[in-house]
Amino acid sequence: MPPIPPRLEVVQGDLSSYRHGNTGVDYVHRFESGRPGPHVLINALTHGNEICGMVAARHLLDQGVRPRIGTLTVSFAHVEAYNAFDAEKPFENRQLVHNLNRIWSDEWLDGPEHSPELRRARELRPVVAAADHILDLHSTSQDVVPFWVYPAFARNAAVALAIGRPAVHLVMPKGLGSGTPLIQHGRHGEDEGPAGAALVAECGQHFLQATADMAVAVTLDFLGHFGLIEHEPQPAPAPQRRFELLETRMVRTPEFRFVRPLVGFEVFAKDELIAVDGDEEIRAPCDDCTVLMPARVPIVGREAVYLTRPL
Repeated sequence: MPPIPPRLEVVQGDLSSYRHGNTGVDYVHRFESGRPGPHVLINALTHGNEICGMVAARHLLDQGVRPRIGTLTVSFAHVEAYNAFDAEKPFENRQLVHNLNRIWSDEWLDGPEHSPELRRARELRPVVAAADHILDLHSTSQDVVPFWVYPAFARNAAVALAIGRPAVHLVMPKGLGSGTPLIQHGRHGEDEGPAGAALVAECGQHFLQATADMAVAVTLDFLGHFGLIEHEPQPAPAPQRRFELLETRMVRTPEFRFVRPLVGFEVFAKDELIAVDGDEEIRAPCDDCTVLMPARVPIVGREAVYLTRPL
């Protein structure tokens, strides 16, 4: 059966009025308090159809949120992909050529290839490098509970646990294994050194109002945590649950199939079959193997599923 079409509860808005910021980079706005404090980047639309971040970024700009200390930067990352939205095909404008959230290595950014995503990443490179702390706002194709994603650095875990929502954490000891995400660009990808926290918040299913509401809430929590605004985070009542990323499996062939429909957070026993990809079987590497981010529609060359274990 084909996937059920999603509910489109959040309307795409025209972002052209936000194009001209004050940084020399389109769709990037920076506000300095004039007082000592951290530089925090709130980044939206790393993927064109993950519109919750757009709602949160517009909230900050439309409400005139300004930092009481430090510096606040608000970025709409991939507006070109966002503008390619088609309500009849709402999942297809995630990216145009490359995944903007996998090309943040020097190899890609300094390499010879060109694409809309590489052009935009090169424009945003100094914006990302300048930030002490980064919140990159994302959403999921399936309707699952929100969760943090971050490299397994103590500074990241400390911030996510202190904020308290989302209450689920995906911890990456060795990165994603499928490229370099924005939150691991440069010093933010190093365990040692002066980097601050850099986190992804997966806020829920792409097009739901609850997802946009979560993005706004987490953004205010993040800014409040670092003292840029007067805001006391309200942790979710659920206990914190943490998962360690063990493997990122890619789609190798057009024959890729899960053994049953998956949305995320299903649990498999050690060696239980999860999917087949041509002549390859994908089995659970451990007991209580929890799958996250299973592909809604498998596409060759893109990620199929994250295999994790509870911590």
